[in-house]
Amino acid sequence: MTVDKSIYIKNIYYMLSYAFQILKQEDYRQVAGEKFHKTHDLFAAILEKGVSRQLKQGLYREYVPMQEQLSVMRGKLNINDTLRLQAQREQKLSCEFDEFSEDNLYNQILKVTIHRLIYAEDVAVERKQALKKLIVFLGNVQLIQPDHITWNRLIYQRNNRNYELLLNICYLLLNGMLQTTEDGSYKLISFSDEHMEKLYERFILKYYEQHYPELKPKSAQVKWNLTEQPDETMIHFLPTMQTDITLHKGDKTLIIDAKYYGRSMIENYDKATLRSAHLYQIFAYVKNMDVENDGNVSGLLLYAKTDDEMFPNGQPFIIGGNSIGAKTLDLNQEFKTLSKQLDDIVVFYFQ
Repeated sequence: MTVDKSIYIKNIYYMLSYAFQILKQEDYRQVAGEKFHKTHDLFAAILEKGVSRQLKQGLYREYVPMQEQLSVMRGKLNINDTLRLQAQREQKLSCEFDEFSEDNLYNQILKVTIHRLIYAEDVAVERKQALKKLIVFLGNVQLIQPDHITWNRLIYQRNNRNYELLLNICYLLLNGMLQTTEDGSYKLISFSDEHMEKLYERFILKYYEQHYPELKPKSAQVKWNLTEQPDETMIHFLPTMQTDITLHKGDKTLIIDAKYYGRSMIENYDKATLRSAHLYQIFAYVKNMDVENDGNVSGLLLYAKTDDEMFPNGQPFIIGGNSIGAKTLDLNQEFKTLSKQLDDIVVFYFQ
């Protein structure tokens, strides 16, 4: 799926707003009022506002391991390196210490992303000029290579929570860039299904958390409905069942599996059908959660609409006494229309 053609660009901003509440703060209001023709330009605008805001508050600092040759002792002495210096008749000590520094992975990711946006296509000239002014304030931060970034090292706490949105955008951008070999500029490619899937899931969950807290929205783990307790060594071999969104009210439960695919349906003997793996997955979630087998647990495959002519949007099936449905969420609409689609799901299943 090509995001620039298949998703109303302003809706990406709204999806981010729900996924990361910080976008609803005053600093970002100007971004919400602008018109964007490219998703990358929208992301660049959010980064510009977010990094400007962070610079005013102060860049995040953390203790970074350092090693330097010093005239006086600091931290821990590296004996082998110090002996080597003495052999070379250098009156220095090789010291290892931690320094409270802004030159850490969080700021390094911001810097390399801004650097690449400055030389990227599909980013407005005025945006590039603003980014050039910002990167000057990151002079003490190393310019690293994106393929050296260990994303799983990023941990968000109270003192760096503002970075979560910014670094998620950096991830999307850095994983969608190709460097040209001619003039050193960077070409931005469309975001893949894999890039957008997590944002799509998180948006739906956060939407329901904000507008329907009485449904207790959450990503829940489904326990296997085992009729006999197996050997303790064998139970660990069962795969984990983790729902994207679970809604609950009274004795009714709805499990939503958010699917972001270029093609929601497949051709099978000249017939458009749902993907069997998706149907098996949601059925397994529903039947294992419905421990009373009373049919009060329903399942819904919620696809992001693509340009395909065929897409699921009918009445749910009743399979084994449980409602199993498949619907399509059209992201290429004004947001009020998009939100109504999500509201209609609640009305259908709970009212």
